[in-house]
Amino acid sequence: MNAMQAAIVEDFGHELTVGETQKPTPGRGQALVKVIATGVCHTDLHALEGDWPVKPKLPLVPGHEGVGIVEELGEGVTNLEVGQMVGNAWLWSACGECEHCRQGWETLCEQQQNGGYSTDGSFGEYMLVDAQYAAIIPEGSDPAEIAPVLCAGVTVYKGLKRTEARPGQWVVISGIGGLGHIAVQYAVAMGLRVVAVDIADDKLALAKKHGAEVVVNAMDGDPAAAVQEAIGGAHGVLVTAVHKDAFGQAIGMTRRGGTIVFNGLPPGEFPAPIFDIVLKGLTIRGSIVGTRQDMVEALDFYAAGKIHPTFTKRPLGDINAILDEMRHGKIDGRVVVEY
Repeated sequence: MNAMQAAIVEDFGHELTVGETQKPTPGRGQALVKVIATGVCHTDLHALEGDWPVKPKLPLVPGHEGVGIVEELGEGVTNLEVGQMVGNAWLWSACGECEHCRQGWETLCEQQQNGGYSTDGSFGEYMLVDAQYAAIIPEGSDPAEIAPVLCAGVTVYKGLKRTEARPGQWVVISGIGGLGHIAVQYAVAMGLRVVAVDIADDKLALAKKHGAEVVVNAMDGDPAAAVQEAIGGAHGVLVTAVHKDAFGQAIGMTRRGGTIVFNGLPPGEFPAPIFDIVLKGLTIRGSIVGTRQDMVEALDFYAAGKIHPTFTKRPLGDINAILDEMRHGKIDGRVVVEY
């Protein structure tokens, strides 16, 4: 059989088409993977809308949190085996030769390919992975539970590392959605103390369940003032939210000398008060997913039982409804499509 079911973006701003398409064939250095489950990420919604400056390819099979079993190896693959469980990731591949790759910053490679964006991803029954960049799934993992670690997990894990907050120090997690609820768990596992900020009480309850000591509803007044009053400002702030107001608020949540890391990618700009940034000696940095080593570490936390993404399983036929629920902030944790 050379056909498979997949959800395809054929035009920006329109619903995905769920139907039959060609099953891919692995090229040199690639493997064909039969997908068991895939997480649905907010980036998939951005791909569908085409609202980022760099557009994805069309037509496109989105998805970069796919977990499955290697079914066929392309020429030259020596590090994977048929029958092995692997995953795809946003960092589908990089050149390995540029300055960024040589310095261990492959996530900054300008020649990188991105899963479910510049190359087809996991919203189909089969996907291709680059053998050198595929995530090796720890033995005994639940494919549906570990799927969100492949993007949401590694992204917030790296983001928390980039705050440079040390065990015992305070971090604010702003936005307790698909990324944020896992960020709370990683922060607690890393020995950090957590303030969770969101606009929905049910999301804040989820954060408390996962170990947040302080929760702030941003609709109940100035969240920055509430954070300052509760803990005197955070050593690190990780913004996973997809509303631009959260980015400006982060500056007010930070104590002097603190570091703010942006993970969320809403369209548009955010206000940056230069006086506060200079006077408080703040660092503001972006953090995009994680390297292969970050992925190994993030998956190890899961294998050790420290990370348990909150997720619900849905069929591929629900994909347009899932994305619409995501658009309106109606998803707790992560939705995982199961084949």
